[in-house]
Amino acid sequence: MHAISREDKGKAIAETPNQITRILSSLYKVKSQSNGGEYTVKNDSVGWSCSCPDHQYRGLKCKHSIAVELSFNLREQVRARIVEPITDIGTCLVCKSDRIVRDGLRHNRHGDIQKFHCKECGKYFPVNLGFERMKVSPQAITSAMQLYFTGESLRNVQKFLRLQGINVSHVSIYKWIQKYVGLMGKYLSQITPKVSDTWRADEMWLKIKGNPKYLYALMDDETRFWIAKEVAGDKFSKEATDYASNLFSQGKRVAGKIPLTLITDGLHAYHLAWKRELHTFRRPQARHIEHATWRGQEHDNRKMERLIGEIRDREKVMRSLKREDTPILTGYQIFHNHIRPHQALKGKTPAELCGIVVKGENKWMTLIQNAKQNHID
Repeated sequence: MHAISREDKGKAIAETPNQITRILSSLYKVKSQSNGGEYTVKNDSVGWSCSCPDHQYRGLKCKHSIAVELSFNLREQVRARIVEPITDIGTCLVCKSDRIVRDGLRHNRHGDIQKFHCKECGKYFPVNLGFERMKVSPQAITSAMQLYFTGESLRNVQKFLRLQGINVSHVSIYKWIQKYVGLMGKYLSQITPKVSDTWRADEMWLKIKGNPKYLYALMDDETRFWIAKEVAGDKFSKEATDYASNLFSQGKRVAGKIPLTLITDGLHAYHLAWKRELHTFRRPQARHIEHATWRGQEHDNRKMERLIGEIRDREKVMRSLKREDTPILTGYQIFHNHIRPHQALKGKTPAELCGIVVKGENKWMTLIQNAKQNHID
């Protein structure tokens, strides 16, 4: 009877709003149902443990641990937004009729293109969705993008394509990246990721046209989803607060909410921007954990430093970025979130943990085709 009673009480706590506050992926605060205080619930190698007397003195699985476990499992079962590969188009390109059928292939030098026949107007037309009027095959373009964002230079990618019989300049490869990063970026901005309530922020030094700049980055703690970025002139002047505020403002727009916990290093601009953009007097209130270090007990910043290391590995190959609004940073953000599997996430991408599943063997092509079909040019 006691086990059933605790299960029911735990379920009631989990279903009541604002009873559970997530601090970290394995640390939660649960409001007491009797004295108005809070209990700390942790998840370690042994399992869920709670600071309440029921668990501490009796060694039983309390209602607070059950509530947190139920809440955790519900987040894992959130239905995903699935982005499927596109193999057929919906309507005729001429008369917009849906009475179309496949009608063989057009054999080009760089690959085959599907042809369609419209039974309404009788027209025949080829479809190369997302890659219209491109002289190089979609497979070559997406392979070039994959190679570039895994760390190769433009000229190394050019040499790889030449081995495949494709002669293009490194400038053409950069134009592919510019075109398709813009297309995918606008499409993905319409999809809201289901991030957690704990975010991390940090900055890194880099060069743009030989001038020192700073890249501010905002990341979700649980899924490692790179939420937002901002290129700044510095991090010490009064303008640094505006840069950090822009970063948090972007984060609110992308995630559709504010976090309950923000973890940063000791940069004062983050605290001022947090008060401006994220702090509210409504409960639950967002809290700011400052002075997170490389190694610490509970609030170290190693996850954020890992993202900074990824960006550094990509940036140092180029030696310097050429523009503040460069598509390279946005492209790497897409690569990090939707393409690259992460070992720390058990081979999944951050987007998958946020409910955005990109299917198909070639995820670049899936994203490009869906962006084109949704008319986000």
